[in-house]
Amino acid sequence: MSAPPQFKAATLRVQTALAQAGLDVQIVRVDEIARTAEGAATAVGATVGQIVKSLVFHSDGAPVVALVSGSNRLDTDKLAAETGGTITRADANAVRDATGYAIGGIPPLGHATALSVYCDQDLLLHDVVWAAAGTPDTVFAVSPGQLVSAIGAHVCDLATRTIPSQAPEGGGG
Repeated sequence: MSAPPQFKAATLRVQTALAQAGLDVQIVRVDEIARTAEGAATAVGATVGQIVKSLVFHSDGAPVVALVSGSNRLDTDKLAAETGGTITRADANAVRDATGYAIGGIPPLGHATALSVYCDQDLLLHDVVWAAAGTPDTVFAVSPGQLVSAIGAHVCDLATRTIPSQAPEGGGG
């Protein structure tokens, strides 16, 4: 990771939003593109669970953001219960229109429009989490509690929980 002398406009918008939210964090550029949670974790030397996935969905047509731990899958039924609406995935154009950022670099704050933000409770299990800073090669580390407080996110259970199989291992027959 390195701290570049100049960021792209998208990252500068995130830097401004972080300052306005009262978060004293440093945005860094990673040496490799981090479009996935696994790639981001490798790039910053963190666990996948410490990566914040900022996912955009529509709830009855209105865009919402779900912040999910990189090690979890979002349960859209749980998101629907929280928002009170029917959940559909936002396409790339809708994501850019709502957030001002392209998929792969969506930050948890500094969006182009006012969006409701829902934060998976599992992110709060970590002392530090890493989030995208407007581009696939820029990130910042932050205390999840401070992030939630600064952006007014609603903390809830958003993760898909799998029930361990009761079936014996191996094939039948």
